[in-house]
Amino acid sequence: MKAKQARLDRFIRRQLNLPQRDVQLLLARGQVCVDKNVVNNGQMIINEFSHIVVNDQVLQALTPKYVMLNKPKGVVSATKDPQHKTVVDLLGPGDHADLHIAGRLDFNSTGLLLLTNDGRWSRYLASPENNISKRYRVTVEKPLNEDYVNAFSEGLFFAYEGITTRPAKLEIINDYEAEINLTEGRYHQIKRMFGRFQNKVLALHRLAIGPLALDTNLAEEQHRALSEQEVANMLHHSE
Repeated sequence: MKAKQARLDRFIRRQLNLPQRDVQLLLARGQVCVDKNVVNNGQMIINEFSHIVVNDQVLQALTPKYVMLNKPKGVVSATKDPQHKTVVDLLGPGDHADLHIAGRLDFNSTGLLLLTNDGRWSRYLASPENNISKRYRVTVEKPLNEDYVNAFSEGLFFAYEGITTRPAKLEIINDYEAEINLTEGRYHQIKRMFGRFQNKVLALHRLAIGPLALDTNLAEEQHRALSEQEVANMLHHSE
């Protein structure tokens, strides 16, 4: 069982099926350790990554995981799918049951994808309030011009939702390619924004999320763990 922002004494009581008085005795006798430290305060708040040991019995030892994957085209951003290969399938053998996707990519989109078992971290990245930018390289069917730059910077109205997109930065690389920075991720947003110009998106590749760029040493389908510094940097970045 994972404890998500729970009181220590209540967690122990549920795990060991003990009355509150017995839990208090364990705490008073110094028989409870949290993250290798003896703890006497049952009101201490723990989370799913707190390492908890009672009388040498490990009650919880979940390790946070943060994975960068170079997603190829034709793979589903899901943990399970009855028909298609998923991004979790690309991770190969191992226990990946607790992982979820922090910002999906469409079936035919490619590039940087993050997977984690840390719900608080992924929610932070997804929240528009935190202004975490996403950078993409896009290839389109028809030539680009400054009208696109201006429209993206002003925001485009989506009648179906009744909303206007946040200002996005579009930098034209050549007639048919551009880089886009935006701080939200609505359904098929980039394709729909170009759709206002009747310009079909032929390829969409995510280059970066916040300060974290796709590792150029990762070939398609390859992955690696994020460093502690990379994980921390994401929590202290905003546009």
